[in-house]
Amino acid sequence: MSLQKVTINDIIGKKKKGEKIVTITSYDYSLAKIVDNSGIDLILVGDTLSMVMLGYKNTLSVTMDEMIHHTKAVSRGVSNALLVGDMPFLSYKINLTDAVKNAGRFIQEGGAEAVKVEGGTEICPTIKAMINADIQVMGHIGLTPQAIYEFGGYLVQGKTIEAAKKLILDAKNLEESGVFSIVLEGIPWQIAKIITSSVDVPTIGIGAGVYCDGQILVIHDMLGIFTEFKPKFVKYFGNIGESIRHALNNYKDEVINGIYPDREHSYEFPEQELNKINEWIENVDVCKEAHKLT
Repeated sequence: MSLQKVTINDIIGKKKKGEKIVTITSYDYSLAKIVDNSGIDLILVGDTLSMVMLGYKNTLSVTMDEMIHHTKAVSRGVSNALLVGDMPFLSYKINLTDAVKNAGRFIQEGGAEAVKVEGGTEICPTIKAMINADIQVMGHIGLTPQAIYEFGGYLVQGKTIEAAKKLILDAKNLEESGVFSIVLEGIPWQIAKIITSSVDVPTIGIGAGVYCDGQILVIHDMLGIFTEFKPKFVKYFGNIGESIRHALNNYKDEVINGIYPDREHSYEFPEQELNKINEWIENVDVCKEAHKLT
């Protein structure tokens, strides 16, 4: 299937045309190549790799170097989708200089075409600084995992009138700052619907209902590979985790019972030449001959 390279203008244009935007996370070359060939619009190298790839308990532990490492791997497998790198904890909220420099690393070293940052109105000056440096930015409001200690856990946001108002205002300010899209995570679908109709840039939902302009999921969640916890919004679109476990058990059993590898999966030495090898072994001191090679 011949696919056309997706650009930021394409993503924005999909909202204008009322077309849904399909996005997913990826963290390595092999899966990214499969995702890219499937016609997904946007691939995010999310800081969720902290948990699903590196085994940390939350997203706060992953470093810039680790994010760049995985973004580089993904970029090698992506030719069609728009590639966005997720800026990790402490990489953009210390000062503007470090924020722009770290965002630039995703573009220059990682091969990404844009970055994603978490935060509302308070992050707007940082977004403007990045855009002034010719770095495109995706926003992210609602449940922002880098602030889980502030929230007290992975809790739905925007459930009160005041909290909902703030999300709407944050979205407007992010739009005015120049973001090309906004991730809405863990908020009531009614509020996500209001935000989506209030801004001209696309909204990408994760746990924010059907009225967002697009959707994103963690690939290890939707494939049933990462199962340590399952948020309400996660749907298993395949049970690849179970398939992997089944395959590994079959492999183990066949090795133990001498079934694998069989002749079909083994290399052959020419039968007519094999007698010469056996005769040679019978007529020479193999250990002595081996020592001659050292």
